[in-house]
Amino acid sequence: RQAPDLSQDPRPDLQVLMTRDDDTYVTLSGRADVANDAGADLFISIHINAAASGSSANGYSVHCLGQSSKAGNDLFSKNLDLCKRENSVIKLEDDYETKYQGFDPSDTQSYIFFSLLQNSNLNLSLAFADDVNAAMAKGPVRHSRGVSQDPFWVLWRTAMPAVLIECAFISNPEDLKTLRSDEDRGKIADCLLNALRAYKTRFEQSTQTGTDVPAVQPEEPRQEVTAPADSILYGTQVIATPKELSPDDKFFKGYTPVAIRGGKWIKYLVGTSTDLETARKESEKIRKIFTDSFMVKVKNNEITRIQ
Repeated sequence: RQAPDLSQDPRPDLQVLMTRDDDTYVTLSGRADVANDAGADLFISIHINAAASGSSANGYSVHCLGQSSKAGNDLFSKNLDLCKRENSVIKLEDDYETKYQGFDPSDTQSYIFFSLLQNSNLNLSLAFADDVNAAMAKGPVRHSRGVSQDPFWVLWRTAMPAVLIECAFISNPEDLKTLRSDEDRGKIADCLLNALRAYKTRFEQSTQTGTDVPAVQPEEPRQEVTAPADSILYGTQVIATPKELSPDDKFFKGYTPVAIRGGKWIKYLVGTSTDLETARKESEKIRKIFTDSFMVKVKNNEITRIQ
């Protein structure tokens, strides 16, 4: 299908980078590497679902990396079979056990390590997932299976907000009829484009004005701490973005940020100190406001995450 005309779009700076444009197999790590190497702002993995146990399952679903906060809806109680199928392509690769650090996509125990991961991009991933879920409801596949958080390797390997979309079930007769239609496939593509437009607009507004971030103020003003080049600085990373943010941007909720630049990305830290324990105590407060933030150490402008 011909790509949509974006010449009249008020946001013409959008650039799409495909991981492939034919039926060539690209490894899961390879797909993430394309996005990471390009310093992409958003990773979208588009799939078609299938059910091994009959043809009744239908509809679309949207997936992000992470563990659900809902009781009884964690990584091991939902979508595990789907996760195993999606991750099983790892076994098509030579020496996959070495490449994927011993991860076995067919072994339930291998998924435990995902529950130990923190995804600093989770809020933005979930925001885009909600946009996709809403936009797809207006397309030819009307049944939504919802948004869920699941241990997909390709989502973990990306260094930016990322979602995986199952557009329909190829094993369902009605869904298959839709997928075989050029017109309906075009409508699905339009839905995804509309979701991207909605997300991009909100993302740009939030980085400029912080309008979609709750205006929670810290208990007292924080001052920026700068460290000499030969010393170590500790702090809490709250966002990584290719866009330069003003120190008084509402996103920072009254904190004074320290910007650490590396390549295309700018990582913003708050609650910084040259003393680890001081920064750690401050981080406990910060992480109640910025729920996806995490502690880091900075030395010679290099950032290392503190577990």
